[in-house]
Amino acid sequence: MLQSWRADENDIDALAAARHSDPFSFMGPHLTPEGWAIRAFAPDAISVRAQRRDGSALIELERRKGDFFEALLPDATERPRYRLEVHRTRGVDSYEDAYCFGPALGPLDDHLMLEGTHRELYKRLGAQITTHEGEGGVLFALWAPNASRVSVVGDFNDWDGRRCQMRKRFDSGLWEIFIPHLQAGAVYKYEVVSGSGELQPLKADPFGFEAELRPSTASIVAYTEDFDWTDEDYLKNRADGDWRRRPMSIYECQLASWRHGEGGRWLSYDELADTLIPYVRDLGYTHIELMPVTEYPFDLSWGYQPIGLFAPTKRFGSPEAFARFVDKAHAAGLGVILDWVPAHFPIDAHGLAWFDGAPLYEHADPRKGFHPDWNTAIYDFGRKEVANFLMASALYWIDRYHIDGLRVDAVASMIYLDYSRNPDEWIPNADGGNINYDAVNFLKRVNEAVYGLFPGAFMVAEESTAYSGVTAPTFAGGVGFGFKWNMGWMHDTLDYLEKDPIYRRWAHNQFTFSMVYAYSENFILAISHDEVVYGKKSVVSKWPGDEWQRFATTRAYYGQMWGHPGKKLLFMGQEFGQTTEWDSETDLPWWLLDHASHQGVKRLVADLNGFYRTRPAMYARDCEQEGFRWIVANDEERSVLAYLRFGAEGDPPVAVISNFTPVVRQDYRIGLPIVGHWREAINTDATEYWGSGVGNFGGVVAERQSLHGLPCSAALTLPPLATLFLEWRPQDN
Repeated sequence: MLQSWRADENDIDALAAARHSDPFSFMGPHLTPEGWAIRAFAPDAISVRAQRRDGSALIELERRKGDFFEALLPDATERPRYRLEVHRTRGVDSYEDAYCFGPALGPLDDHLMLEGTHRELYKRLGAQITTHEGEGGVLFALWAPNASRVSVVGDFNDWDGRRCQMRKRFDSGLWEIFIPHLQAGAVYKYEVVSGSGELQPLKADPFGFEAELRPSTASIVAYTEDFDWTDEDYLKNRADGDWRRRPMSIYECQLASWRHGEGGRWLSYDELADTLIPYVRDLGYTHIELMPVTEYPFDLSWGYQPIGLFAPTKRFGSPEAFARFVDKAHAAGLGVILDWVPAHFPIDAHGLAWFDGAPLYEHADPRKGFHPDWNTAIYDFGRKEVANFLMASALYWIDRYHIDGLRVDAVASMIYLDYSRNPDEWIPNADGGNINYDAVNFLKRVNEAVYGLFPGAFMVAEESTAYSGVTAPTFAGGVGFGFKWNMGWMHDTLDYLEKDPIYRRWAHNQFTFSMVYAYSENFILAISHDEVVYGKKSVVSKWPGDEWQRFATTRAYYGQMWGHPGKKLLFMGQEFGQTTEWDSETDLPWWLLDHASHQGVKRLVADLNGFYRTRPAMYARDCEQEGFRWIVANDEERSVLAYLRFGAEGDPPVAVISNFTPVVRQDYRIGLPIVGHWREAINTDATEYWGSGVGNFGGVVAERQSLHGLPCSAALTLPPLATLFLEWRPQDN
């Protein structure tokens, strides 16, 4: 007759077959009527011995069946703590059995996860390096509610799914196991069996904090809590103030193609910190925006199909190295913005797709859960746990890596159920409309969390439609973003300048229409990577005319962009007039800077940034109508625009004038608000920018002769294809 302390044979068989639903119910130490039973599963073991933690022998375990061993401690009065000494032909392994440890997650984790409100989920799920019941090790925790079994597998257990089968927390669908003495650097995946018993492809950790370099796909245990930060003063200053009223000029960059090392290798985060950051700082930018660095499998997706929303890509180094990059950026006075992609994810087998044998992170219905444009899965924003997962990712980057802002990619594809779909390919909402209320509510919650928890951090929407209230606060019915890319301004102005100058008079409204809606949202004027690929040409190459005209048009456009209300963003390479489309597989064409034309564009961008950052009139009221006044809006015959920018009371105003024809305009009179000398602070036709040198000899004098509804006026010389900034300064008068 089987002694009562011995394990049931059905349990042993199920464990050995890796199909037991709850191995913690009988493995490890268990109190029986005869005393404490110790049970272990040790594949390929010759013998197994339990040792006290001081190294002395406790008991030899008996081989019960196959690789299952057990023993009885009849005299033990309390739960034994022990190590297993496993003898194999290849040697001896000594370790504490994971089945000795109780649960590490608590009822609050279950409750908040189910509720979708766990704002510190990244501190609980994934691979957490921690101390549990007095032992150091790694707590693995995973959400897989449809799974019948989940195991952690890695080099530390020979990738054997039978050895570290996880404990299921039945109420929440969370699984957990604490593996003692495991350290940072351990490589792992999850072995998941579906509810119907089907073994899934090995899965990377959705909360993995580090990943292997592609084509390898495993997660890596990493400690990201206490990097060596030196940016306390920067973060304090970041929190003091409103970014709507502060200068923001952004350099958008893809780390993989900004510059390469010898042999075409990627530069590391540390090398980029030593080269890219000083370069951007010296150009006068306030922020650097990184195209996605969340881990992604396919290079040519540029990171916009991420598979690891908590891991900085291994292409450029470790999490610690990425943290050093951010810290050095802050030391240089630069904020760091990350492109963040919660809209969709790739369907690679090791990722989130059908994670536990059924649609989990994605919506089950392909009309809502599959994106035909990108061949990707769409998150089920209405599932609280999924929304919580995504929110945790956003908070993680700002908390752990001190990121200053997130630019949320493809917001329109999230908001509209019929985005890029034919009429029979989407499902209307409950009201019969095309708005995805689940996605909108998710975006509202993320924005509320970021602004509520991290003063000074901000959220930016890449939203290409006229959806109302994207940057309005949620309490006023808005979505709660801080800023939105102004796609309308970008499309209209590019289209205008692509026309031959002789035809621009008939499209003048393309440059003036933006002021009709300029204050409907908090805008960023963005000439992003999307505008210089796929046959769209580089900025310089978009325009008609000879080389001189194309460079002059570029400089005039940048001047108009920096003068126009809204924050600024320019993609890498355009700051020196790259003439070819961006190629993500090669360096920027740095050799172009051997030519004066390209040096001139770069010098202009630096000067525009320097002027912009130091003149409140150029930024303080970007989002307020009082910061702008037209002087000349309707001179379509000569393709001239002129307006004033204002800061707070007492800030000197700035006049911005653009001439978008290659004709010099002599004695062009404009109204001005103040009598006296107006300094020509920026002239994009200056010789130092490779211009023709036409201008106003340093400034003009406004006389008491009213014009354009203003009390004063001055006669100007307008250079060809150029933008002027005129600045009234008290010390000059």
